[in-house]
Amino acid sequence: MASRVSFTQVRLEAELERYRAECQWGKILALVEQMRAARIHEDDDYGTLLMAEALLEECLLENTDLLRSSTPFMDKTQARLSKAKGYLNSILSRGRLTPRYLNEALLLMAKVHYVQGRYRDAQGMCARVGLEELTQEDQPVYHLRLLAEAFVIKGLSLDHQTLSAVSRIRLSEREEESLSCFLRACDAALSYLQELDKMVTTPHAKTTKASLPSAVVDVDLGFFLQAALQSAYLCLLQRGHLAQGAHQLRRVLRVVESRGSQSFRKCAAMKLAQVLLCSVSEDSYWPPLGPPPAVWLRREGAAASKDAMYPTIKPPQRYGTDCCFCPQDVVEEAVLLLLITESMASGEAVISRLPDQAEARQASLQDATSVYDLLTIGMARRGQYAMLSECLERAMKFSYNEFHLWHQLGLSLMAAGKWVGAVSVFKECARMRPDDPSLPLLAAKICLGQLHWFKEAENLSKSVASMGEEAREFLPRAYLALGLSFSLQASEATLSADRNEFNKKALRALNKAKSLDPQDAQIAMYLALQLALVRQVSAAMEPLQTALSLRSDNLLSLHLLTLLLSSQKHHRHALDTLALALSQHPDNFNLLLTKVKLEEAMFGPAAALQTCEEMLQRWQSQYDVSRFSETDDSSSIPMAERSEVHPVVRKLSIHLNLPDFQDGSTGSLSPPSVAVSRLEAALSEVSDLSSTRRQGPTYIWATLERIWLQAGELFMADGRLKEAQFCIAEASSLSPNSHSVLLQRGRLAELRGQLDEAKALYDEALAIHPTGEHILVQMGRLLVKSGRVHLGEKVLRDAVQIHSTSHEAWSGLGEALQARDSSQAPDCFLTALELEASCPIRPFTIIPREL
Repeated sequence: MASRVSFTQVRLEAELERYRAECQWGKILALVEQMRAARIHEDDDYGTLLMAEALLEECLLENTDLLRSSTPFMDKTQARLSKAKGYLNSILSRGRLTPRYLNEALLLMAKVHYVQGRYRDAQGMCARVGLEELTQEDQPVYHLRLLAEAFVIKGLSLDHQTLSAVSRIRLSEREEESLSCFLRACDAALSYLQELDKMVTTPHAKTTKASLPSAVVDVDLGFFLQAALQSAYLCLLQRGHLAQGAHQLRRVLRVVESRGSQSFRKCAAMKLAQVLLCSVSEDSYWPPLGPPPAVWLRREGAAASKDAMYPTIKPPQRYGTDCCFCPQDVVEEAVLLLLITESMASGEAVISRLPDQAEARQASLQDATSVYDLLTIGMARRGQYAMLSECLERAMKFSYNEFHLWHQLGLSLMAAGKWVGAVSVFKECARMRPDDPSLPLLAAKICLGQLHWFKEAENLSKSVASMGEEAREFLPRAYLALGLSFSLQASEATLSADRNEFNKKALRALNKAKSLDPQDAQIAMYLALQLALVRQVSAAMEPLQTALSLRSDNLLSLHLLTLLLSSQKHHRHALDTLALALSQHPDNFNLLLTKVKLEEAMFGPAAALQTCEEMLQRWQSQYDVSRFSETDDSSSIPMAERSEVHPVVRKLSIHLNLPDFQDGSTGSLSPPSVAVSRLEAALSEVSDLSSTRRQGPTYIWATLERIWLQAGELFMADGRLKEAQFCIAEASSLSPNSHSVLLQRGRLAELRGQLDEAKALYDEALAIHPTGEHILVQMGRLLVKSGRVHLGEKVLRDAVQIHSTSHEAWSGLGEALQARDSSQAPDCFLTALELEASCPIRPFTIIPREL
């Protein structure tokens, strides 16, 4: 019978140790009753100790909010606490426990003193505990939990004690002592969670088959365990020791992960990312595996990191550092931490919409939102908007009607160039907040500038304009967007009546916007542009002067002034204005193309070729394509920053020794040929670049294509068809199906007398761009030249119908009518002369119309 009782005692004690390690207090109370029925531990107070511990822990779990707010517990309101306190007082007064269990009773009493606000008594109880008893080999797992709680209670008690009339030295000593307690508590808590993981997966040798666990139990970390894990780094950060706090966070994140530490690791990773993004600059960053820099430690008044000064009693197991990836900069480390945290937060998010899940759903949403906000900061620094939008899209599964995340998603899609998705998201945001006028305007901005959904932009702008005074400062912007949508629809209209109606609406909307906000330079500039588009050049000067008086350095205003002056045939003043604009924006290719046209009109094609050469040099220096191929695409460092860290060797001179084009009679280079030969040298090297695999943004290659075509046009104007063919061929290699390239190829073929080939090329260009002004004019004139007058007249009438302000179209139509002796020809020529008198050097439509 004695053998039977002994076996029962071993089994019960093993189960009790297991339940105490797993914090299953309800099961402990049931086992205590079994132990008493079997008359085990009758000669001591072990059962009473277990009852006191279970009652105390259950009380603490029910009052976590009071613990977090440091509100003292009262005996009269906490029955379980009062009962547990009575048990512990009786145990300690009788003294019947062995030293091992006496230490446990002292720690429980220290916990009681702490929760009741008697911090000095709690510190005294911790001082009486023999810690060596808790750190010996072959101790039960729950002893590590008790050890962590003992250190954290002592540290918190030291922090809570008031100091009166004490020296700074004593205060510093107390702070150091509490910090050492927190560091040891953190390591003990991590060791406890690791050992607990091993215990639940590897049954103890003393347990029988009947007592093997059927399922893994989730551990609910109480207040003191959470405090043990977090107090060290929080204490360091609150005292302004950022480097040591970040170092402590990195230490705990290198600990081998356990099942119970996942929530803590998520919080620690997010806190470390926050510290890195908010407090560590690119220059002061130090690698994750190294100690904090000495300059940081000196600034924080420390000779070494705290973990080196206070060695732990029970160190947790950490991951090895061999062959592991190490971030290279502060943003890279922060983003990696946040991506890991985001995967955990999105996986733990509560999706259920049941009312009883509302509190849990809100808490998980708040955690996830904090992660996504930090991700936005980190990824925006690296321009990783596409990846950010993908992360935010994953958050949509638990973000129903959550405006903040939807708004962030819309902005990230907009920054990533995912225009259609951005418009849809902004519309959804507008549904959530119908009184916010900025949301439809953001969608209208995309519709105008990128998607060319002008009717959609009109509807969105009208929805804001209909708010009236409730739209506040956004009301003038709404009318500006409305005017731009009408203006762009007028440019696309094929019927003269529709175009005139849209132009009238655009002027009304823009005048309304100007009356609402006379001090808005952008509104004044676009009003001037709209007047210029309907050829009210003199009237356009007044609002343009207003825009320039408000913002004298505005690029679009200066460019528009240049075009208006050129339309009045003040080419010298236009060139001076353009020089002023280029002095402030020297790398703007749109300005440089206008300069080429002005120089061609004033000085001839040969002089304009020098500006083309300058444009090619600027293109090569500004868009060095070797950077796109020679740098590591996997790096998170932006292109501009990568070029500073790893400079790319560029060619210093672009003047290569190509065959010179000599004057046939003298054998020497004529003055125009000097400029031409220099341009050909420039073109040769850029040709080498363009022949490689194109990488980088599309717009840089579109810019190069325009430069090639402009050079080819100048060569044709100068009668140098061979050079023109070279330029057009290079443009064709960049974009063979471009209607502009096909048009220039057709013009070149026409100059060479190859009329059939020219017509075929014009047909291809029209198939791609049926309403192109220059394509229709060239096609019509070619048909008239080749004897097909009626068909040419039809094409030119279409050109006049679509482009009613094109003097070239009216002139071509007059030539067609004159070819068949029509009396309407003089009227067409007169209209062409009138329009040519107000025609700018380049179309007014080159000024972008966007919010």
